[in-house]
Amino acid sequence: MRLEGSCQCGAVRFQLESPHPYPYQRCYCSICRKTQGGGGYAVNLGGDNASLRVQGRQHVTVYHARLKSPEEARAHRSPAERHFCGACGSALWLYDARWPELVHPFASAIDTPLPEPPESTHIMLEFKAPWVTVEAGPRDRQHERYPEESVADWHERLGLAR
Repeated sequence: MRLEGSCQCGAVRFQLESPHPYPYQRCYCSICRKTQGGGGYAVNLGGDNASLRVQGRQHVTVYHARLKSPEEARAHRSPAERHFCGACGSALWLYDARWPELVHPFASAIDTPLPEPPESTHIMLEFKAPWVTVEAGPRDRQHERYPEESVADWHERLGLAR
């Protein structure tokens, strides 16, 4: 599915192909919560990095989050690149060179109507803010950290792969 997205001010526009366009996963980690805001979680999609085309790339800023889990003594720099509009601060997509074929646009930046997922996967609940209420549906899965099931596996299990 062809996805088109943009920042709030319109300085950055992008498009890519997504074989996994259902917004299935809600991440409640502090990084997603603080860089995305809404609802206390962020929703990422799966896309083909080779197909990513960007207009206004000069306005894109990259942020590497500081990671520190409870069992670690020190924080370290995440290899994942969170791409934002430098003009308005809109979160656009995440890229991680460990998986160079993938790019993960934030559903909040997508302008193309997305298909409604039949269920959601709530992840990183160990790190959710105390004020956040997890609004899980009857079929939703919840995980303290990451699930074993990938975005591709989720789409495949539900017969949604394109």
